[in-house]
Amino acid sequence: MSVTVTRDRTAAVLAAIRELTSKEVLIGIPAEGADRTPDTDEPNPPNNAVIGYRLEFGAPEDNLPPRPHLLPAVEEIEGRAVERLRKAGEQALSGKPEEAEKALHAVGLMGQNAVRARITNGPFAPLSPVTLKRRKAKGRTGEKPLIDTGQYRRAQTYVVVPKGRR
Repeated sequence: MSVTVTRDRTAAVLAAIRELTSKEVLIGIPAEGADRTPDTDEPNPPNNAVIGYRLEFGAPEDNLPPRPHLLPAVEEIEGRAVERLRKAGEQALSGKPEEAEKALHAVGLMGQNAVRARITNGPFAPLSPVTLKRRKAKGRTGEKPLIDTGQYRRAQTYVVVPKGRR
């Protein structure tokens, strides 16, 4: 039995695999985009990343219950994300590096949308009467946890970065 190579695509395949495995998708609030517009009564407001941590895990010292939204949303899309990356891996083996990059962005967008949907739909512990009173004093009528001005929800995004750059 003899094998005849009519077209050597080894370099393209290796480049595609390198592309797929050299990057990672981070979902949430990147440090570069964490700032937010402060309320008038906030001289030194926390950024959205700090707010997100406190919302996700709670802050017992401030009587803030945990309202997990980032981690559960990412876990919710895990199966679909793995399937999308598996298909990208197959395409990488066919020497299509551009498909690897597309897959990473597709997974990022899946995660971004899942987090935003979780923020919108909950379920979360209800807001305390003190928080509702504070919101009404600012002229806001919304009673949904995690959504006051909408800045935090809009800050949820994704980035594709070289592995290890966090």
